[in-house]
Amino acid sequence: MKKSLTVFLTVLISLSAFSILAAAQAKEMLIRNVTIMTAAKGTLEGTDILIQNGKIARIGKNLQSSGTIVDGTGKFVTPGIIDAHSHTMLDAINEGSLSVTSMTNVRDMLDTTDVAIYRALAGGVTSALLLHGSANSIGGLATTVKFKWGKPVEDYVVADALPAIKFAMGENPKRQGGANGRYPRTRMGVIETIRDAFVRARDYKQSWDDFRAGKTKVAPRRSLELDPIVEILEGKRMVHCHGYRSDEHLNLLRLAEEFGFKIAVLQHALESYKIAPEVAKHGAAASVFVDSWSFKLESYDAIPYTPYILWKNGVNVSINSDSDERMRRLNLDAAKVMKYGGVPEEEALKMITLNPAKQLGIDKRTGSVEVGKDADIVLWNVHPFSVYSRPEMTLIEGEVFFDRAKDIENRAKMTAERKTLEGAEPNRSSGNAPPPLPRERRQAHHDDADGGHKHDKP
Repeated sequence: MKKSLTVFLTVLISLSAFSILAAAQAKEMLIRNVTIMTAAKGTLEGTDILIQNGKIARIGKNLQSSGTIVDGTGKFVTPGIIDAHSHTMLDAINEGSLSVTSMTNVRDMLDTTDVAIYRALAGGVTSALLLHGSANSIGGLATTVKFKWGKPVEDYVVADALPAIKFAMGENPKRQGGANGRYPRTRMGVIETIRDAFVRARDYKQSWDDFRAGKTKVAPRRSLELDPIVEILEGKRMVHCHGYRSDEHLNLLRLAEEFGFKIAVLQHALESYKIAPEVAKHGAAASVFVDSWSFKLESYDAIPYTPYILWKNGVNVSINSDSDERMRRLNLDAAKVMKYGGVPEEEALKMITLNPAKQLGIDKRTGSVEVGKDADIVLWNVHPFSVYSRPEMTLIEGEVFFDRAKDIENRAKMTAERKTLEGAEPNRSSGNAPPPLPRERRQAHHDDADGGHKHDKP
């Protein structure tokens, strides 16, 4: 009996040890003999990258691993692409009833079933800043996410990202006045609503400071509208401002200096090449398109040299999509800045990786391929700036969220499943035409307040 018990315990311990080893191996991956574009420390050819427990553990040659091994010969690894301006996972996020809606929060609207998440991963995008729409001079609170497809919504949110809020200037917020009879209806009215909000927030902050200092006995009434604006004044919440015209963004920089805070990022900023020294002096960053323009009057003065001019003036520049479609091709947008201005390759790569990571306050954990950072990386079949490039594998914190080989393997199965589901529809009409998409999805849900982008027609 004693001998049997000993044998049982030995087997149990062996099985436990095997399970622990298997679990450890499952969390470990080695990509061998790959070209690593680090976005921080140059390009490393014929190099291995070891991933353990979601982190980049080692980078070097002839590394060993007992976990999954991937042959990277002839392939490239980059940091995961970060989109600093996205509305993926969101719908109905233009609260057009008021000009100041800082009490709203896009965190309440995250949709983990949005297929654009998976398509973004297929384009090498691992993280994004999700923003309110641009119907408001001061819009809602923003959320930074990692695209962990298939995971619960709580796993998406990057908790230690910098808190952010969306502002908007120009045509979008002012035309809401014409549509809804709402103030403001002019560009000067838009900047006034922003100034008015900061005057009210400054007084509100002072009333709380007086109460906490014992100068007053009754606590002020809490304002969900003004609390986030006080956070801006205190440097605890970053302003990302939609806009196109340089005069309006320059006005906003001056207003921020008037109230003693910094604008974090000028979004779109297609005319920012006109005020590049002023943007740099203020300390703002810019998140721009490369060659998307003429979709509205405000964008007619855009030029493809804007990222180069801003970079040359020392501005932190990122390239964003504001589009579920363009998001999948941000690698090619980065390549364009090498053509328009001759931006060096690594600096171009930074514009879709490390630079947006800095703009979102997540650069200590992602945005470059460095030891100790999250293993948010993309394995490309060829150089990512080639028109023939495609992600073979996209990882977030060491976990594979897109695998092209498995995707191809599953396509026949998915096609058969769709046919089965469509055949089961009780009111399905005859013929092979696919079911119509809901109107909301046809319109998409990009930045412009009521379909101002050329791909957002109402």
